Amino acid sequence: MADSPEEPGGTRAAPERIEPASRPAAAVPVPRLAPPVPHVVVKADLLPAVSAVSLIALLGLPIGWVWSRLAPPQESVLGHRGTLTPLLVEGYHDFDAIAIFGLLAFAAGLLTSAVLWLLRGRRGPVLLIAGVLGSVIASWLGMQMGASFAGGLYAMPPNAQLGDLITVAPQVGSGWVLLFQPMGVALGYGLAASWNGLDDLGRRLR
Repeated sequence: MADSPEEPGGTRAAPERIEPASRPAAAVPVPRLAPPVPHVVVKADLLPAVSAVSLIALLGLPIGWVWSRLAPPQESVLGHRGTLTPLLVEGYHDFDAIAIFGLLAFAAGLLTSAVLWLLRGRRGPVLLIAGVLGSVIASWLGMQMGASFAGGLYAMPPNAQLGDLITVAPQVGSGWVLLFQPMGVALGYGLAASWNGLDDLGRRLR
């Protein structure tokens, strides 16, 4: 071939292949998109949390009304200076009143946690704290309104005499029942959050 280069003396030069310069694969930068780290949202959830506290507190009204219908009264004997002595096993009704109120409050707490969990866009500790605070207020209101409702059902007779049998309205004689409804909210919400398994509890999936 005429175009082939020749070395001095008439011999042809062998063609040489020049490899293109290439960078090692390890040196090529590969962009990596890191997922955003979820943070606790406080400011955006504050107003819904206040509304949740107000609405949950109103549960004390139906809780007190239902308790006043379920809690058994005490049959007592009117003694000197207006003292009331319960008859035999009637004294156990004090425990019955506490147990019934505690079960109602705990069930209301579980129901409240389920409703709060359905608010997907507001899931988080702020709404949980609001649910607990609202449940404490609801339990206190339920105790007060329940005693009032029960007092209307079992009013003291106007002309009671010494030794008369009096039907005494039930009362919640322990302040520990204020913890049942908040415990129900915390337990139900905590179980739902642990079962969810997402870092943001599914807020971005709404």
